[in-house]
Amino acid sequence: MAFIIYLVAGAAAGLLGGMGMGGGTVLIPVLTIFLGVNQHAAQATNVIAFLPMAAFALAEHRKKGYLRTDGVLSIIIPALVSAVAFSIVAAFLDASLLRRMFGAFLIALAVRGIMSLAEEIRSERKSRRG
Repeated sequence: MAFIIYLVAGAAAGLLGGMGMGGGTVLIPVLTIFLGVNQHAAQATNVIAFLPMAAFALAEHRKKGYLRTDGVLSIIIPALVSAVAFSIVAAFLDASLLRRMFGAFLIALAVRGIMSLAEEIRSERKSRRG
């Protein structure tokens, strides 16, 4: 039974990751809540699953001409330093704190999505009227 849950979670995470929505929003909760995986291990698993998805997406975006490389180093270097630094910090955090922080992140992401959708709806209604 656990194999089926892993399979479905992986497929859902891959689908969301391929659409650019972040597969970790599915993968981490499924691993921790339904399969009892430690929060640290679940987040590490998510990073490992993300790397091939990111490489594939990057190659596809480049092939289609969507990739802009100007100023890329000014983004990559701070991102790499931050990722390493916060990975080290996360390794020392208590799993329950890490879980709460991830939950807060998911709530903030949902609120942002709802606000963005509401703005889009308002904008669409305004364009219809005027």
